[in-house]
Amino acid sequence: MRHTLGNRRIVYGALLVATGLVLFLFESLIPRPLPWMKPGLANTAGLLALYLFGTREAAAVTVLRVVVGALFIGTLFNPTFLLSLGGGIAAVVAMAMAKYFGRELLSVVGVSVCGATCHNVAQLGLAYVLIVRRVELFFLLPAMLLAAVFTGVLVGLLAHLVLTHGRRFVPVVHEGSNGISGSLF
Repeated sequence: MRHTLGNRRIVYGALLVATGLVLFLFESLIPRPLPWMKPGLANTAGLLALYLFGTREAAAVTVLRVVVGALFIGTLFNPTFLLSLGGGIAAVVAMAMAKYFGRELLSVVGVSVCGATCHNVAQLGLAYVLIVRRVELFFLLPAMLLAAVFTGVLVGLLAHLVLTHGRRFVPVVHEGSNGISGSLF
């Protein structure tokens, strides 16, 4: 029984990485109003992994998605990759903490907004350290936070739809630990 449960986690984790990768590649083809602005749909895979399996699996899905995605588009180990990896790790940590400490207050959409906000703040900080080193970079912070709220809600609603209507396709491994509430916020 334990071996079967471990195999299921690996299979569903791989499916989440593949789904995140497809969404990442799709997003790379969408024209952007600003170079750093993406919908962040690929983060849905990490958010789903967090709710279906746990923090460790969400981190694994996010890191694998970023590394394989960078391999596909040829950005592995360049500054863009480091920004994406740092933002992804910050988002997983923020979402795990928000889910744990805010379980009575935050739904999956609220947790997603926390993750998107920390993702953008981490990327801005890394861009300052690795690329620009000009304080004026932080003038982008209000626009990035506004974009994070919008994309966080979008990703959270998508994850909420999958978690509430996709149960027949995606079983919960830790029954009762997914933290899904009836409200969206």
